[in-house]
Amino acid sequence: MEQRPKITVVGSINMDLVTITSQVPKRGETLFGEHFQMNPGGKGANQAVAAARLGAHVQLIGCVGNDRFGKDILEHLQEQGVDVSNVEPVTDVTATATIIVSDQDNSIIVVPGANNYVTASFVESKRDVFADSDILIVQLETPLEGIRKAVQIAKENGVKVILNPAPIQELPSDLIKDIDYLTPNEHEQTLLRQGRSAEELNGKLIVTKGSQGVCIYEQDQEVEIPAYKIAVVDTTGAGDSFNGGLAYALSKGFSLKDACKYGNAVAALSTTKLGAQTGMPTGEEVELFIKSRG
Repeated sequence: MEQRPKITVVGSINMDLVTITSQVPKRGETLFGEHFQMNPGGKGANQAVAAARLGAHVQLIGCVGNDRFGKDILEHLQEQGVDVSNVEPVTDVTATATIIVSDQDNSIIVVPGANNYVTASFVESKRDVFADSDILIVQLETPLEGIRKAVQIAKENGVKVILNPAPIQELPSDLIKDIDYLTPNEHEQTLLRQGRSAEELNGKLIVTKGSQGVCIYEQDQEVEIPAYKIAVVDTTGAGDSFNGGLAYALSKGFSLKDACKYGNAVAALSTTKLGAQTGMPTGEEVELFIKSRG
């Protein structure tokens, strides 16, 4: 039997509270909304679910609150095949993202809650989890000190590292040096490049461009990997789906170019259904989709 890829994700775990409305209320105004839903989210949890649904053994390292949201999220992640034995309830408040979606604009308020507890000491306490991993995925929705510790432990164990630099912030050069793959979107890569030499990012940079696919920057060359054309229902979580797919494919021994093609397929399929985690495809669905596209 073929061994399943082993992927470790250190990152954020949220409950997304989504309100659909025709317009955002003005200051002091009360309006009726059209629809409300609660969805498990957070970039860490999203990427963990994406990789798990493809068939990887995924261990998620993070924190939730000892509240109803935390319990519901853990139950949901287990149903999606994510190993949550290293997710701990550490406080009373699970992270939330309150999202208002209107015809004109979207707005989001994030309360980090338990995500603030993914510190260097917390990650250090999970050191043994990294030892037999193929790839580590990290993002920037938890404290940078914890991310740096996760990357350090990964490198000590010979584990490849994918950093999805979102939301973008200033990153130290010594951290960038230890990252194998950086996966910003176009806006994030512009900020990421500021004050950095091309050499510092050479061979690491994979820029996601939505409907335009991705671009690999390697040896002063740009390699375009086009997106799959598909009828889009909801793009929420497409970037996280790409990262999960990229990690899975690299763990399976794909070349970087082929891994990006695979990630594009995962991202494309994720846009055909509503929601981030609920729209993520299985490995079988991705294989059938790729075959159907030649």
